[in-house]
Amino acid sequence: MATVSLTLDEIFDLAKKTLLANGCDEETSSILSDLLMKAERDGSLSHGLFRLPAYVSGLKSGKINGKGKPEVKKISESVIKVLGNNCLAPIVLNKGLPELIKAAKENGVAVLAINNSHHMAAMWPETEILAEAGLVAFACTSYKPAVAPAGAIKPLFGTNPISFAWPRPGKTPVVFDMATASMAMGEVQVAKREGHKVPIGTGLTKDGKKTTDPAEIADGGVLLPFGGYKGSSIAMMVELLAGALVGDNFSFETATKDNNDGGPPSGGEFILAMSPEKISDSEWTKHADEFFNKMKSFEGVRLPGERRHKNRLDKGPRNINKELVNKIKSLS
Repeated sequence: MATVSLTLDEIFDLAKKTLLANGCDEETSSILSDLLMKAERDGSLSHGLFRLPAYVSGLKSGKINGKGKPEVKKISESVIKVLGNNCLAPIVLNKGLPELIKAAKENGVAVLAINNSHHMAAMWPETEILAEAGLVAFACTSYKPAVAPAGAIKPLFGTNPISFAWPRPGKTPVVFDMATASMAMGEVQVAKREGHKVPIGTGLTKDGKKTTDPAEIADGGVLLPFGGYKGSSIAMMVELLAGALVGDNFSFETATKDNNDGGPPSGGEFILAMSPEKISDSEWTKHADEFFNKMKSFEGVRLPGERRHKNRLDKGPRNINKELVNKIKSLS
């Protein structure tokens, strides 16, 4: 695979130039470009520049409002709702997370319910922000159907990612971000682009047969939930939390309303923030660290998020797929 070496600033500038050229205002371009750069920096390649052409597709079709402004509504002392108004989710989160942090610190527990925004980024940024503010965080969102419920061969669930973060004052938080599918569709698409096989059990062909060919999954096939019925149940939970509970669509409803331009569809997101300062005792940090140290005492074990945080320390250039860079340049 041919690559191009780009500095982190060059990655940011490439993304921002492209977004500005395709209908985003300064604020939206800056927030999303920063997120894409951080994904590349941290090694989350399936959620970095790889996503930019799809964002542009949604902007060009008019589905995404690159200049829209979300509306924050305080439903109660511990429930914040943000109406996305067809904005990109990072912009919605930029407005909603400060309100959620304030509410959770005052009340111990708070919920952020997001409607009508376009989420296609990684989810660790929102939970990590909350953890860095001293809060325990959980977030989830649905998408269009791409995953078959356990026992089925047709899709009903989105890849339905969940993210959890635990604060560690003075240290990087423990954070995981995972699809409830056996593999995120973005990772399958990257494997297809780069000619890699995927593990058996990742998905099925359009005929319902097991395959290791990512193209057979991405092009008309279907992903499977991780862990069979267990992952399927968690995917169902995400549909309910990010759909019915926040007053937004289930994945199958999203599909009927989307224009299929390739960009992220409109949907909801559920975020829960909890204050250990309010809920636990004064020893919560020490107690949790004892547990994490016990985990790490097992050979071969690392804490979720450690690899990403280690990658973050490298401020040098990143090698980006040359074909992708050329495609992005053609968009602006």
